[in-house]
Amino acid sequence: MGKKSQTTSKVYGNTTTSNPYATASTNNSGTTSAFKEGTALDTIYNYVNNNIGSLLDEYMNPNINSTTNQAKLNAYTSALNTEAAKSLENNIINPLSNRNMIRSSQATDLYKNLSESTTDSLSSYVNELIAESQENTAAMMNNLLSAYMQGYNVISDMQNQSLQTSAGNATTTTNAGSSLGGNISSGTSSANSILDVITKAIQLFAKK
Repeated sequence: MGKKSQTTSKVYGNTTTSNPYATASTNNSGTTSAFKEGTALDTIYNYVNNNIGSLLDEYMNPNINSTTNQAKLNAYTSALNTEAAKSLENNIINPLSNRNMIRSSQATDLYKNLSESTTDSLSSYVNELIAESQENTAAMMNNLLSAYMQGYNVISDMQNQSLQTSAGNATTTTNAGSSLGGNISSGTSSANSILDVITKAIQLFAKK
């Protein structure tokens, strides 16, 4: 007989694994996974992919025109003007005026100086806003990328779970066959044995 050869094939069971954020499916062609649409991780994933370019540009080129910076600047300007004017009137102009110790020209100069001082304060605040803006953008990107990687870890876990479950449900098929080389070798060996027997018989009869 010839030598037998075996081929083993493994068929993975169709498996779907899910959690509140993602699903993963495995079959004999491989494993696919995806976030569930509309969930937090799906939203973060899409936001980061769609906006990381603009966030990087904002980090590299901070400016005062962003929505957040404009809101902060407007609030600061309003508070600065109100408080500065109130302080000038209550602490300087009104007391002097009540004592007839100030002329209108002097009051005008005081308001002019106040305006210049306010402008300097605003300029300084704008510089602070721009510096803070870059730091805030960097912090935002770090937080978003951290959440993004959490989503990546969830997807990886789902893939592993689906693959392991599918492998546990897999079926294995073994096919046995015969080797052509083995059959030829076996046939040759049998022929040689028969030839030896015939040769010995002829020799035996010849001696008689």
